[in-house]
Amino acid sequence: MPATETAAHLRKDSLIEYPSLFPIKVMGLHTEDLVHTVHQIAKQFDPFYDEKTVELRPSSGGKYLGVTITVTATSREQLDNLYLALTGHPSVKVVL
Repeated sequence: MPATETAAHLRKDSLIEYPSLFPIKVMGLHTEDLVHTVHQIAKQFDPFYDEKTVELRPSSGGKYLGVTITVTATSREQLDNLYLALTGHPSVKVVL
């Protein structure tokens, strides 16, 4: 397969079309700084990130908080690095 066909084929293998708006749900301990931390990490990977898109859902017991953000996904590498940064934070338990 010629290089141009291979590159086109690889782009089609992704289920995500870039760029696109991409929601990410972060679940973590309901601490004062969780939302701020999630915003700061998102801004490192998406210069267009808008904090106003955030959705918050506390757990029934109040110990955990679900934080859904929407980023502009520009590449698989960007999303992988964003997920790694989020999961590396000590207050974060799950990233979907």
